[in-house]
Amino acid sequence: MADYVRIGEVATALGVSVDTLRRWEAEGRIEFERRGNQRVLSSDQFKRLVATSNGSERSSSARNRFAGVVVSVIRDGVMAQVEMQCGDYRVVSLMSREAADDLGLEPGVAATAVVKSTNVVVETEPPRPIRRRS
Repeated sequence: MADYVRIGEVATALGVSVDTLRRWEAEGRIEFERRGNQRVLSSDQFKRLVATSNGSERSSSARNRFAGVVVSVIRDGVMAQVEMQCGDYRVVSLMSREAADDLGLEPGVAATAVVKSTNVVVETEPPRPIRRRS
């Protein structure tokens, strides 16, 4: 690994945007060094940041973690639909409204989708041409 990791590479690894990282820097949550016109992290800082964001400080049997940002929350009386953008992936979670409220989920909030499932199968095939008899 190079001595420094550029901000775009950090964003990709964490599944957030460069703008999110700049906002985190302004909030004091992360500190980038400047190399010319580039924001960079030392490789050691980068490793620590990725380890922390991937949940290595937590105990869980779930291994599929997608760090991202909440883009929408639709609540009704009992349930909430939470949509997140996690890097290239869109993740949608259905949970109780109470859970969404307790977590403070609103658009723009950084969060991690943790997926643990014994079976998830979704397949499609290209549509077959319809044969018509004359």
